[in-house]
Amino acid sequence: MKQEIIMAGFGGQGVMSIGRLLAYAGMKEDKEVSWMPSYGPEMRGGTANCTVIVSDEKIPAPVSSHPDTAIVMNLPSQDKFGPKVKENGHLLVNSSLIEKEVDRDDINIINVPANEIADELGNTRVANMVMLGAYIAAVDIVSLDTVKDSLKNVLPERRHNLIPMNEEALDRGYNLV
Repeated sequence: MKQEIIMAGFGGQGVMSIGRLLAYAGMKEDKEVSWMPSYGPEMRGGTANCTVIVSDEKIPAPVSSHPDTAIVMNLPSQDKFGPKVKENGHLLVNSSLIEKEVDRDDINIINVPANEIADELGNTRVANMVMLGAYIAAVDIVSLDTVKDSLKNVLPERRHNLIPMNEEALDRGYNLV
């Protein structure tokens, strides 16, 4: 099995973090992985995206022009990457920030109120983890437990106090789907 995923949003929404987390979880499950970040000159507020590929076989190239899945955190990302998702693929939309309907009937569209759920948990910065949890439920590429176990390896040590909240955000996204 091979999955090509593009995660995109504004800088500061944590798309790079969930990309690294997914790639690390894939490595822990002995899969082939690649993680390729791409972001504008601004760290916060500029556009950011990353491509993650998780596969049972060698990965010939770390790029994807037509991903199996796109996880979009904002409208510009939906406009850019939504049309590129392969037929029968998945588009996970942060419906808290994106009201525009996707005009495709050949893909699985999953609306996730990520910011609303993150607000309920007490920290809007875990909206990215809600989205990742929803993705893991939709696509069986790595286990939720492996992703949770990988948090301590991916998050900086100064953020380890936030691991329980991140785990709860992953659970909430997972259970939504």
